[in-house]
Amino acid sequence: MNMITRRLCLLAVPLALAGLAASPTSAQQLSLGQVSSYLNSFTSAEGEFTQINADGTISTGTIYIKRPNRVRFEYNPPEESLVVAGGGQVAIFDPRSDTGPDRYPLNQTPLKIILERNVDLTRTNMVTGHTSDGTTTIVTAQDPDHPEYGSIQMVYTSNPVELRQWIVTDDTGQQTTVILGDLAKDGRVPDILFNIQREMRNWGN
Repeated sequence: MNMITRRLCLLAVPLALAGLAASPTSAQQLSLGQVSSYLNSFTSAEGEFTQINADGTISTGTIYIKRPNRVRFEYNPPEESLVVAGGGQVAIFDPRSDTGPDRYPLNQTPLKIILERNVDLTRTNMVTGHTSDGTTTIVTAQDPDHPEYGSIQMVYTSNPVELRQWIVTDDTGQQTTVILGDLAKDGRVPDILFNIQREMRNWGN
């Protein structure tokens, strides 16, 4: 699969890979309101992630989130690629490319659902799945106006509520999983990290 498809997913593996082993006691299923409130409870976050790509390869790196509509994935060596969303665009920087980053609108990706200024998963036709396995709450969501853009399946733990994993399914059916480490929330995440034009200069594009 090409670089665009692999990176645009951003985002199926057993939940055990996410470190979500069953606990001795069952966790209560989170409501959609609780999940929305959790996502709206912080403006910025950063932490480590592991990505399982649709072709089975594994990448690691650091994620930076700054709502609304900004996210940055820095991939560790030997990959050393970069994905930046800012200014309504997503740019995919590949060190093997000499033609500049691939760019496309953020609003055409399922990831925008959790990056919005005010997340409301109770909107009509946004959530297509809401279940619990006794340990985690799994919520599957899509853009109700454009379901053809794909979906994002999110996995949450409770006590405290935390987003631990997401699986994005793109419009071709390709899936990519992102497993999150502990997120440090509302620390200092500079706006410059999401400046695509700056990154293009840094990469010589």
